Amino acid sequence: MSTLAADYERTDMGTIQIAPEVIEVIAGLATIEVQGVAGMSGGFAGGIAELLGRKNLSKGVKVEVGQREAAVDVSIIVEYGNRIPEIAAEIQRNVKRSIETMTGLHVVEVNVQIHDVHFKVTEKPEEEDAQLRVK
Repeated sequence: MSTLAADYERTDMGTIQIAPEVIEVIAGLATIEVQGVAGMSGGFAGGIAELLGRKNLSKGVKVEVGQREAAVDVSIIVEYGNRIPEIAAEIQRNVKRSIETMTGLHVVEVNVQIHDVHFKVTEKPEEEDAQLRVK
């Protein structure tokens, strides 16, 4: 995976460089826009950053960037009750479209890994709990 910004384009005034972190943020935002995505799965380090209050927009995203092409891997948590193949296909389309539109890079692949399923928890109002404990 590329960690340095590649010379993307040379102009009369100099070069334009796009850092891989920029591509990661674009891919992350494009992924969470898709209906049915409960969140991103960033592993242990991402979880610690969130606990410390840092919002990591590239959580769960890895990119490999070349001179003209990019490959993206996203790890997600899907909401229960949604069709996973449809969500994954929509993520692939949205990530590809967003990166290509914003950067001009050609996206050669978008790999989607499903790491978990999120179940909606119905919470009881606090008043009901208080009434059940005290009689």
